[in-house]
Amino acid sequence: QVQLVESGGGLVQPGESLVLSCKASGNILTINTMGWYRQAPGKERELVATTTIGESPNYADSLKGRFTISRPNGENTVYLQMNSLIPEDTAVYYCLVRGRYMDFRDFGYWGQGTQVTVSS
Repeated sequence: QVQLVESGGGLVQPGESLVLSCKASGNILTINTMGWYRQAPGKERELVATTTIGESPNYADSLKGRFTISRPNGENTVYLQMNSLIPEDTAVYYCLVRGRYMDFRDFGYWGQGTQVTVSS
């Protein structure tokens, strides 16, 4: 099994910044992809950003320039730096990881979600 611990959500005012983090642990051989999706009330879950080993980060077009995803080398932790937040960024943010267990089986997990609220 793989455990995901998300943190960093909260209530901020428009224009402020937040950093989300997601740490994976457990029976992990390797994690190929880590990323973030979000789901606003009444809307479908949508891509925020993903980072895959050997590839450039992938961002939702509407978020390029404001959000930055990073995964330090050798770590099973992914960060999402969110700048210039606007009310439309209000959503539950979910961490996604894809990788392989120690026995080489593939896995994919979602985090429990962390609430981000942007409001004055």
